[in-house]
Amino acid sequence: MSGTTSVGGTPVSNTLFRTKSVEQSIRDTEEPEHALKKSLSALDLTVFGVGVIIGTGIFVLTGKIAKETAGPAVALAFVVAGLVCALAALCYAEFASTVPVAGSAYTFSYASLGEFPAWIIGWDLILELALGCAVVAVGWSGYMRSLLDTAGMHLPQTLSGTHDGKFGFDLLACVLVLVLTGILVAGMKLSSRVTNVIVAVKVTVVLLVIIVGAFFITGANYDPFVPPSEPAEGGGGITAPLVQLMFGFTPSHFGVMGIFTAAAVVFFAFIGFDIVATAAEETHNPQRDVPRGIIGSLLICTILYVAVSIVVTGMQKYSELSTDAPLADAFKAVGHPFWAGLISFGAAVGLTSVCMILLLGQTRVFFAMSRDGLLPLTFSKVHPTFGTPYRSTVLLGGIVAVVAGFTSIDELAELVNIGTLFAFVVVALGVIVLRKQRPDLPRSFRTPLVPYVPILSVLASLWLMLNLPAETWLRFGVWMVLGVVIYFAYGRSHSRLHARDAHASDAP
Repeated sequence: MSGTTSVGGTPVSNTLFRTKSVEQSIRDTEEPEHALKKSLSALDLTVFGVGVIIGTGIFVLTGKIAKETAGPAVALAFVVAGLVCALAALCYAEFASTVPVAGSAYTFSYASLGEFPAWIIGWDLILELALGCAVVAVGWSGYMRSLLDTAGMHLPQTLSGTHDGKFGFDLLACVLVLVLTGILVAGMKLSSRVTNVIVAVKVTVVLLVIIVGAFFITGANYDPFVPPSEPAEGGGGITAPLVQLMFGFTPSHFGVMGIFTAAAVVFFAFIGFDIVATAAEETHNPQRDVPRGIIGSLLICTILYVAVSIVVTGMQKYSELSTDAPLADAFKAVGHPFWAGLISFGAAVGLTSVCMILLLGQTRVFFAMSRDGLLPLTFSKVHPTFGTPYRSTVLLGGIVAVVAGFTSIDELAELVNIGTLFAFVVVALGVIVLRKQRPDLPRSFRTPLVPYVPILSVLASLWLMLNLPAETWLRFGVWMVLGVVIYFAYGRSHSRLHARDAHASDAP
């Protein structure tokens, strides 16, 4: 007796892993009511990538990791993390040039691994991008309240979010998300223009910090460049890293291994380059421009991260750096509070673009899943004037605004990280599978050394995932289980592929 059940005469295993051809994915983008407006160039995509990658990481993480984990060698940790991201970026670039359709890793998985894996990765991306946007909005609100306090304007605690156990509504975070939702509904070109201005301000501030800070570098602060190794204090229970619970391995601080431990942390400062792939469908020449946007933005941000980390550890001894605002405080330590204020301004401005682009990515994944029938089709209707998926944008923008306003979700930020790494693993595997299944497909960009580069990307991503707390894995598992329930209750039977298969089986 066969262990495979059937639905309507079709084995369930077949329906779970049915793939949507690349040709069909592209044809779906040409349906008038589901067609997104093409308005982006390679420069727009590169700016999007830089806009979402450069956030609090460059202003906060550089000093924090230098003080606690790697010392001045934090610059090398950024290089290591950049190389791990580059492996994933090469895989994303091939897929985005081969399947220039909204949805990023979700769409790539549908074309290579099948419907159920695609649903899982799409569900994962919705969580990752929604929480990411909410966390960034709350962070932006904190910077803005600080700037308002400096100007003598104070928000009441009830409108400043939940702090120190006191419940409150974060008005600024909520308003930011709602305003950005309106901009995204109004069109991609307007969104890209707003992003261009914000990113120009942000990068200018970063470059000024690098140039001005270079004049205050003291060579003695780099000695030792790689501090002596120290054993790290491992946590216990589900708060401990999964690798520690599984293998008894405890990460170390400083020394050569400290560089790799630091790389697992600073990696998350690079999260966001994959968002570029979600805008492939709205790009004039995606086969050429999307790989340029992905790789270009990652390269620019790696150089800026390394330069900032060299400057901040040269300005102040790594052991004396603050962990809250190390870059700003380093300028205060050398007697230049003006530059410290400019850094805070740059961080507040920069987080605006991060929030908007994360929201953009989420709405495009949701739109692609809706267009495939895995979510209600009504959310894949585009605006007759603006050519944007306005229904899904308004829905998701409203939900994220409420989450950002009512929730203190610092502890959930690591869910963003595990979601991103999971997407990296799926995309890398998808490249190998699609090369074998469809060697005939035109690929304007090809990942080099397949399958070795994708396999390296999988291993590197899995290693970083193992360094996340077991608690994060548990929360991620709960979200995934909920996604599986929704897929079997709604998505599988409403899938457009399911309807096509049913029609084909009924045909004489």
